Amino acid sequence: MIRLWIIALIFVSSMSLAAQNSYEFDSEAQRESFNRLTAVLRCPMCQNQNIADSDAMIAHDMRRKVHQLLQKGKTEAEIIAYMKARYGDFVYYEPPVTLGTIWLWLIPLIFIACASIIVVKRRKPQVSPDMAEKLARADEILKQDKS
Repeated sequence: MIRLWIIALIFVSSMSLAAQNSYEFDSEAQRESFNRLTAVLRCPMCQNQNIADSDAMIAHDMRRKVHQLLQKGKTEAEIIAYMKARYGDFVYYEPPVTLGTIWLWLIPLIFIACASIIVVKRRKPQVSPDMAEKLARADEILKQDKS
């Protein structure tokens, strides 16, 4: 029975090793670039998961393409530009600020500013014209009493 468990353990552990992708790199700098790029590129199929962590087929293809482009001597910026051209700005976790995306930042700020103005105006007591006249008369009476 113990031999059966040992054999099963060997098969299971060898399957996990076979499932890992191993890419050959010319230098450690290329390996680091590959790791950085696969961490900042988003899988188009998965929700909020980078291509390094995704098991989707498209993520495998993207990792392979990143490896190929690095082997051809492309820079990280060129590889990101290639991926953005192919898959759109969604694929990059740091999308550019454009006229369409600036509203994502401005609308909450405008909302907070408007809400603050409303709160300040409601907290400030509004003096009616009748009350203003009474206050002015009271000020005159106080000035006369002091003199």
